[in-house]
Amino acid sequence: MCIRDSANGGVLLRVLPELGAEDGPEAHRVVVDGHLVEIAGASEAGVFRGAQTFRQMLGPEAFRRAPVSAKRAWELPPVVVEDAPRFAWRGALLDVARHFMPKGGVLRYLDLLAAHKLNVLHLHLTDDQGWRLQVDRCPRLTEVGAWRARSKLGHRASPLWDERPHGGYYTKDDIREIVAYAAERHITVVPEIDVPGHSQAAIAAYPELGNTDVIDTTTLSVWDTWGINPNVLAPTDTTLAFYENVLTEVLDLFPSPFVHIGGDECPKGQWKASPAARARMAAEGLADEEELQSWFIRHFDRWLAARGRRLVGWDEILEGGTLGGGLTPGLTPGATVSSWRGRAGGIAAARAGHDVIMCPEQEVYLDHRQAPGDDEPVPIGWVRTLEDVYRFEPVPSGLSPAEADRVLGAQANLWTEVMENQQRVDYQAFPRLAAFAETVWSPLPAPAERDFASFERRMTTHYARLDALGVDYRPPGGPRPWQRRPGVLGRPLEGAPPIV
Repeated sequence: MCIRDSANGGVLLRVLPELGAEDGPEAHRVVVDGHLVEIAGASEAGVFRGAQTFRQMLGPEAFRRAPVSAKRAWELPPVVVEDAPRFAWRGALLDVARHFMPKGGVLRYLDLLAAHKLNVLHLHLTDDQGWRLQVDRCPRLTEVGAWRARSKLGHRASPLWDERPHGGYYTKDDIREIVAYAAERHITVVPEIDVPGHSQAAIAAYPELGNTDVIDTTTLSVWDTWGINPNVLAPTDTTLAFYENVLTEVLDLFPSPFVHIGGDECPKGQWKASPAARARMAAEGLADEEELQSWFIRHFDRWLAARGRRLVGWDEILEGGTLGGGLTPGLTPGATVSSWRGRAGGIAAARAGHDVIMCPEQEVYLDHRQAPGDDEPVPIGWVRTLEDVYRFEPVPSGLSPAEADRVLGAQANLWTEVMENQQRVDYQAFPRLAAFAETVWSPLPAPAERDFASFERRMTTHYARLDALGVDYRPPGGPRPWQRRPGVLGRPLEGAPPIV
């Protein structure tokens, strides 16, 4: 309990565990009675969420870092607000591998997540285009793997290049600071170390990690363009031991119970051509390269589980034959699926008894364009408007109540191939991330019944909050002149595929 000037009007902060009996640890109550403000939460996290509710009640000025009025008197009518989140996992992915975001930008992003009552930052730390985490046992991961000579400008089909070298990485102390800063805001930082695909930066640093019997891996450099890369990790004991060493240091830095290992978009061409990969398949009794990928994932699933952590992977981790019975090939019970290729992966995972995080690209990939038209900067993917995101429903239809309970929550993803700086990330994230935050916090009606007109009216006030926070969001009328990127090509797709 913490009291400030309660005798003469002030704020009382209280932890009341009974508030969470039905609604969980983030449940809270805010009482304004004209004399005293009481913010009570079921836990410290609940008190913090209640403070964000109170901050919203005070108005946009409360979102500035310092007062702008010499003597500001807050006036609020008597009110009682009781609230609790619908989902335990309310996340956002930030891809710092394709374009590096310096530490200060990540801390600022955590503040923005906290202001919207989001509680998970999924930090995508490694990919073909860069390795962003200091690993003491493997120094070349950052000496070599954190830097590329140039970058594709726009979509991968664009003929344009940014010829400036690009890179950067977080030291261990940077990560400790980020994790501690997040914890103060009751946000969990979930690290992602991508295997066995999306790994060219690691192979460029340590060529023995690649399929050396198929290609000359010593000629590889950190990839400078976007897309699905054919250079994947070799299924060898050397590779397994290397990533065990990496993950040992990851576990020391990140207390999150979840560790994301990717598992997506792994082309099998090199494995098909590799005698070493075929020998591994024969030794393990694997029928094909799909089962070989499953073997790779299962290894790290068991390795993490033995250390008290839970593997998270993209929905491809469900693939790979029927080892272990059913669709899920022998994963531990704690393995969790990020359903990104629509809803089918989440449905299959929930029915197989695994927890699920819903993040379908057709609905909550915020790197996708926000409107049709030539003014939209670097238009990629499908049009996903503010209203589209507001109507996102995390729980797939057709699940039983027990299966629906497997949906831990949802996540909006920001992949940064065409977001080279903070300004571009702001533009793509906001205001859509505000709509997403409401869909994962509040028990809204069915998507078709949601009152988007009411949300738009409330957004008028929220735009003023975003202004106070210094967010370079997309205005409702379209991009400002400096937000456009004329001549930088994207590749909009016609329509969207079925959400399955």
